[in-house]
Amino acid sequence: MQSKDIWRYEQQSWSETPDLLAVEEPMEIRLGYGDASDRQQSSLAVTMRTPGHDLELTLGFLYAEGIISSPDQVLSIKHCSDKDVEAEARKNIVRAELAPEVKLDWEKLQRNFFTSSSCGICGKASIESVQMGSCPTLPLAKAWLSADTILACPQALHESQTSFRYTGGLHAAALFDKDGKLILLKEDIGRHNAMDKLIGAALYQGLFPLHDYICQLSGRLSFELVQKSLIAGIPVLLAIGAPSTLAVELSREFGQTLIGFVKKDRFNIYTGIERIIIHEQHPL
Repeated sequence: MQSKDIWRYEQQSWSETPDLLAVEEPMEIRLGYGDASDRQQSSLAVTMRTPGHDLELTLGFLYAEGIISSPDQVLSIKHCSDKDVEAEARKNIVRAELAPEVKLDWEKLQRNFFTSSSCGICGKASIESVQMGSCPTLPLAKAWLSADTILACPQALHESQTSFRYTGGLHAAALFDKDGKLILLKEDIGRHNAMDKLIGAALYQGLFPLHDYICQLSGRLSFELVQKSLIAGIPVLLAIGAPSTLAVELSREFGQTLIGFVKKDRFNIYTGIERIIIHEQHPL
């Protein structure tokens, strides 16, 4: 966070006061790849993110985008140490060394990976593009999630968003267990970066597969966020905001439970109602 002096108008009165802002800086992801005798380096993507948890962000990004299928395929992830790069710039460059067996299709990568903090990764325009063999099969849907647990997740998320309370400018992605206990929470100025950080942290902590967890998002449900959650094997995705039509179609295609507009006392189930404990006959 950074403090900036601002002018505030409130109750018909002007005042000059300091205000805390969420930090946004570019981060470049570089890949080291190839045979041990012929290692190469190339830039993969530049994303606008909130500094912090950069290594988790990078690992989650590589996994969620199908570049790796296991954290074991990454030999190392660290910030740039090249002496020909200015010291101030090194903190915004992360290099991931991939195992020699990881094969990269650079034509496809260059076509798909144009990132920003607001829109995520562009160029994947259809559900068919997600059906690339990297989405794990979700467990068979059976009723295990209560309405009380669903309603409790947004409040727990809000209470744990320390940076958001000061800046109001960060998205969050949180991982809960089946009982609604908060396991992980990551924040970033980009909603897609927050999800990548969450996935990366779960990989680092050995929590995969994430078949027994719930993911709660602070914003809306987009196609890209559903895609990332599916690749991570998350069976239930909650959000405070609305889903897009393509997000609903994608969740339904892969058997995921998708719930939006989760408020204090209500929510909407768009797909996968089979995982929800309902004591009365539901109309769907």
